[in-house]
Order: sequence, then structure tokens, then C-alpha cells
Amino acid sequence: MRGQNWTIKDEIRDYWSARAETFDLSPGHEIFGDDERGAWHTLIEKHLGPGSGRKALDLASGTGVISRLLCERGYSVTGLDFSEPMLERARAKAKARSLDARYVMGDAESTLLPDEAYDVMMTRHLVWTLPNPAAAFADWFRVLKPGGKILIVDADMTARNLRSLLLRRAAAFFKRFGPPAATHGVDRERHNRILSKVHFSDGARAEDIASLLRDAGFRDIVIDRDFAPIRRAQGRHMPLHQRIDRASQDRYAIQASKPVQQTARPAGEARRAA
Repeated sequence: MRGQNWTIKDEIRDYWSARAETFDLSPGHEIFGDDERGAWHTLIEKHLGPGSGRKALDLASGTGVISRLLCERGYSVTGLDFSEPMLERARAKAKARSLDARYVMGDAESTLLPDEAYDVMMTRHLVWTLPNPAAAFADWFRVLKPGGKILIVDADMTARNLRSLLLRRAAAFFKRFGPPAATHGVDRERHNRILSKVHFSDGARAEDIASLLRDAGFRDIVIDRDFAPIRRAQGRHMPLHQRIDRASQDRYAIQASKPVQQTARPAGEARRAA
């Protein structure tokens, strides 16, 4: 039985650990074609630039999908995750492909990594799971070198406008007649229970994430919603209703920079980020 010390983070870690074995089977997790790989490379180059041996941190690295993309663009990568089964798979894949990547266990909200250790950082589908994103962003700001950049890839899956509502209804209609989307170990009840307890339980709006990043000290924040090439490439491996449903979601990348010259933040702002 779970004791009183069982936390939402324990729940999140165990949920993703249980999914590690089948994680790479799902479109949107692993990459299944050169068209999608090329689209991800373009996104990384656009916001982080070429690697040229610079140090990159892949936060919540999972099985190492983003780590591989960063390595392919010339970065020296450290992947951080707090699921040992995920880390085991990431290490095995990196070894098999001779990638310049190493993996460490850690909490993405409190990495315990050295100050100003990385030139760039990247996350994919992490922020929506964070119980305390303000604490996480403050820690990421600390770990990033002055002038360094972070790239957050995430999605708001809540239908907030007429277009999204209509697409979601269309997806539900076509789901009745088409083949089901493969779940690959998704425990929907457990997923929803976790979602109800995290900070962005009502949806991870890009503008809300940008505001928290600004509070943590990040500047030059850009929200990029040009995900059509990635969505089209992933859609080739999905049934129609799943493609329509994903089109109803607000998928985005957020780029932010740590200033080269830092100014002291007001005490109240520092407390909000703690």
C-alpha cells in the first residue's frame, strides 16, 4: 500500500516507468520517418542553432528521442530523467548508435546540476506534467549559461475555441468507424488522475508558460506554433480520427534566453519563482 509520503511525483515517475517498454511504439514519441526527423532538425536549428560541440541538456529525456536529435545536430548531450526504466532504454539506444549522450537520474524540478553548465536546454511534453513549474524554471535558469537558450515543446490539449471544438467532434465521429488508435500501455484513468493534480490541470497554455519563464528571469521569449511539418509526418502513422484530434490541440515551441548581463530580480519576484 502507498504510505503517507507517496507524492504526485512518485505517481508520475511510476506511470512513465510502466510505459517505458512500449513508449517508442507510439507516433509522437519515437520518430518513424526521415520527414519527421528533418522537421525536428529544422525546429532545433531555428531556435537553438547548430550544436558545434556545445553542451545540451535534454530534460525528462525518456528513451532518448530528443537526445538523438540534438546529437545529430552536433550537440554534446546530457539526458536527465527520474525513471530508471526510461534511462536504461535511452542508454542502450545511445550506445547502439554511438551517440555523444550520457544519462543521469534526476528530478526536472530540482536537477542538482552545476550552475551555468549548459549552453542549451530542451524539453518535450514535460511542462504539462510539472507540479511546480515556477520552481523548475528557476532551476533551469540557474543551470543555463548566460546567453544560453531553452526550447520547450508542449501542447495545450484543451479545446478553447470553435475550431478546436468542431475538430474534436469530427474526431469523435470518425473514431466510431475507423480502426482504434493504439494505446501502447496508456492507463487513461491513471493519466487523468495525474493531470488533475499538476499545475496545468486545465491545460498548458503557451502564454501562461511564457509568463512563468519571464518571472524566472528568461527574456526574448518566442512562441512558435508552426508545427505543420511535424504534425503531417506524424499523421502518416495515425488513424484519421487521431490526426483530426491532434489538429484540435494547440501545439507549440517556446524559445527563451538567459540574459548575458543579469540584473537582480525584486525580492517578491524571486519568492514567486522559488
